[in-house]
Amino acid sequence: MRPFEQIVTEYGPMVLRVCRAVLGPVDAEDAWSETFLAALKAYPRLPEDARVEAWLVTIAHRKAIDVARAGSRRPVAVAEVPEPGTASATGGADEVQEWERETELWDALKALPQRQRAAVAYHYLAGLPYREIAAITGGSTDAARRAAADGIKSLRRSCSRRTEERGEKR
Repeated sequence: MRPFEQIVTEYGPMVLRVCRAVLGPVDAEDAWSETFLAALKAYPRLPEDARVEAWLVTIAHRKAIDVARAGSRRPVAVAEVPEPGTASATGGADEVQEWERETELWDALKALPQRQRAAVAYHYLAGLPYREIAAITGGSTDAARRAAADGIKSLRRSCSRRTEERGEKR
């Protein structure tokens, strides 16, 4: 069995992308940490022939649900809400534009129904086949495929609309 450090190094970025897509940028790191803490405890019992990616995404899925539930019960305090579209003292217009695009993409992801968001994240960010997505989320392979396709279609439509609103070329 490979050392757990190698598992974290190899799959850590993929798990973080999945957590960000499912939860958003604020709570993703908590879910990532919780995922690897749980995985560390269970790793010695993992069968040699197990698909590590699917195993980690399954854990991340459950931890994302836990983080989302905990977050919905916790107030969020902020000293000052930054104004979108303003350049910070350390950043320029390019950073603002990049921040706006990331915010728009997250808003589009957040607007998707949970099953579509999970299917898009698990298939396109984690590279899992639809059969494994169905096992993680509960449902059929065809339902997972449909959810991912519908999610991508909605994201494309949303991003295209926003690009046109800004007057940018695609």
